[in-house]
Amino acid sequence: QVQLVESGGGLVQAGGSLRLSCVPSGSFFSIKQMGWYRQAPGKQRELVAAIGGSTNYADSVKGRFTISRDKNTVYLQMNSLKPEDTAVYYCNADVQIFLGPSEYNFWGQGTQVTVSS
Repeated sequence: QVQLVESGGGLVQAGGSLRLSCVPSGSFFSIKQMGWYRQAPGKQRELVAAIGGSTNYADSVKGRFTISRDKNTVYLQMNSLKPEDTAVYYCNADVQIFLGPSEYNFWGQGTQVTVSS
C-alpha cells in the first residue's frame, strides 16, 4: 500500500510564504503525475498545481505558487499567500505499483494551511 505523507502546513499572515512537501512511502515501481489539491470549508476540492511531463496551475495561484519535484517527493512553494488560500491541502499521485500499464491514484491525509488577514 502506498501512502503519501504531507508536511509544511501551518498558520501564516497574508503576504507570507509556506512550503509543502509530500513524500510517498510503501512499495511501488514508479510515480507518474503528482499534484496538489485544496479544499476550503463548504467548497469542492480543487486542483492547485500538477507536475508530470509539464506543470499546470490553477489561475488563482499562477505567479504565486510553484510546484516542483525531486525524484518522488513533490513540493509546493506558496508565496504571497492570501486569506482565500486557506484550505486543507492534499497531495495526489498516479502510481505504477508494478511494471505495466496500470496506474493507481492515491491521496495524502491533508495538511491545513491558514492565512490570516
